[in-house]
Amino acid sequence: MEDIKNVETIEELLSEKQYTKLRQMLSEVMEADIAAMMGELKEEDKLKVFRILPKDQAAEVFSYMDVDDEQFIITSLSDKDAGNIIDNLMADDAADLMDEMPANIVKRILANASPETRRDINHLLNYPEDSAGSIMTVEYVDLKESLTVKEAIERIRRVGVDSETINICYVLDSSRRLIGTVSLRYLLLHGSEEIIGDFMNENVISIHTLMDQEEAAELFKRYDFTAMPVVDNENRLVGIITVDDIMDIMEEEATEDIEKMNAILPGDKPYMKTGVFETWKNRIPWLLLLMISATFTGRIITSFEDALSSCVVLTAFIPMLMDTGGNAGGQASATIIRGLSLNDIEFSDILRVIWKEIRVAVLCGLTLAACNFLKLMLLDRVNLTVAAVVCLTLVAAVVIAKVVGCVLPMAAKRVGFDPAVMASPFITTIVDALSLMIYFRIAAALLGLPA
Repeated sequence: MEDIKNVETIEELLSEKQYTKLRQMLSEVMEADIAAMMGELKEEDKLKVFRILPKDQAAEVFSYMDVDDEQFIITSLSDKDAGNIIDNLMADDAADLMDEMPANIVKRILANASPETRRDINHLLNYPEDSAGSIMTVEYVDLKESLTVKEAIERIRRVGVDSETINICYVLDSSRRLIGTVSLRYLLLHGSEEIIGDFMNENVISIHTLMDQEEAAELFKRYDFTAMPVVDNENRLVGIITVDDIMDIMEEEATEDIEKMNAILPGDKPYMKTGVFETWKNRIPWLLLLMISATFTGRIITSFEDALSSCVVLTAFIPMLMDTGGNAGGQASATIIRGLSLNDIEFSDILRVIWKEIRVAVLCGLTLAACNFLKLMLLDRVNLTVAAVVCLTLVAAVVIAKVVGCVLPMAAKRVGFDPAVMASPFITTIVDALSLMIYFRIAAALLGLPA
């Protein structure tokens, strides 16, 4: 059978009304790829393709769509069809969808979903945003410790089709407390009459429902799991988190950190889906704060007007000194923020970090000063004293920038703030002010200028 190569193939088949052929061809395509191609279609064509898909495949494709396309599809379907889609979604995907939808649409969808789906969705929506409970799924395979291997496999066959994964099954006691796990591989390797409780893994690593989703992602990374159980205060199993959900969380957290590090309030939409006004709202607060804080730099320059008028050539090197200091601080902060996010660095390491950054800064500063000294003498042809002022300031600025760049993120995390907030723009403003003060003080001392 001919394969669907691109979106144009779908548009051509739709225009020719070859719906049966298109349905057959789409059955050979991965659901994630169908969702990606549908994202490029016109709205009316998206709906046509979605209606063509078999019910089970449609639900799977729906889970891969972006939020705007999901909202368009779900609001375009009849109440019954919308309910069927929600019933066929994994509970965590359905809960994520409900969280993004307007209240009136959520009410209509839930009214047509099955009682079990409504219960599962409401259960997930009750957990705080960004908690492990809010991203878990309640579709998993649980087994009793008294079951034989044969009975366990029969249960997996019954309930596994609606479960997120059957690779790991969770063993519970009579009170639904999590007491062990067993992999499908182990079940197949043991005799049919053996009791699960005799060979299950009792060393279970679990996640609490209220744990921050970023901490849950760290556990996945540490133990290299593909799924982890989620328990409540009494160690009762309430759901599982799978690695596909964790990958989404890691992407969200990385995006949020990048935005904060560049003085942008984090948004929850892709760039092309974010309106101009919303983009303005995300950017203007930090720009205003940094603009106001930068006035201190201007006041420092103004306070040294007499020194600058006595040696005007000093003015030419102000941008270079400020930029170099800001770049040096940005390097240090980026490294430290990354180390903090990976738990490679703790606040208790602050003295070791400062000592290391000072040594690195001295080496960087001396290298930059040596290169700059040659430039000043050979190209700019300034006198030796001015060159000394600039080069000494350069070394001091780099050292201060590196220290500020490593201390501020660590201090921020210590007091409970996101370290990414103390990134390049904020650090640059502080370093600029300190560099100028040092510059003019050294100039006053070496050139005999008014302080």
